[in-house]
Amino acid sequence: MSRRLPDVQSMRQLRRARDRSDRDCAPPLDTATLAGAAGHAPEHFIRAFRAADGQTPRHHRTRRRVERAREPLRSVNLTVTEGCDLVGFASLGTFSARFREIVEIVGLSPTGYRREAALRGGPAPIPGGFALMGRTGRPAKPSVSEKPDR
Repeated sequence: MSRRLPDVQSMRQLRRARDRSDRDCAPPLDTATLAGAAGHAPEHFIRAFRAADGQTPRHHRTRRRVERAREPLRSVNLTVTEGCDLVGFASLGTFSARFREIVEIVGLSPTGYRREAALRGGPAPIPGGFALMGRTGRPAKPSVSEKPDR
């Protein structure tokens, strides 16, 4: 049984959905939303995505989230829980299990990965508060119209 690859237009739509999945890493994003971005029904989208990419949209999204978590674990002074939250995993247990499956160092937990990265050397870790600042933003400045009382 041979599988037919998606046509060029379908490939563009799948690429658009994949790019959205990569760009919106942390917030929850379900398959139906990605399928809508590609102009497909969810079931057809999963089959077409697997045919084009070799993995399901869910597996691709999980892999990208774990890949994004590796950098902060390596270079930012965050706890594993903060790193897990930063890339959008709701469960530390799920994050740790997926991390062990996906990272090229087979079976290494996120904590073990941080330890190995520290032993290999590199730049000093960035303080966690600075790393999280981009996510939460700086405190709002008072508006110009607000004048102090005299």
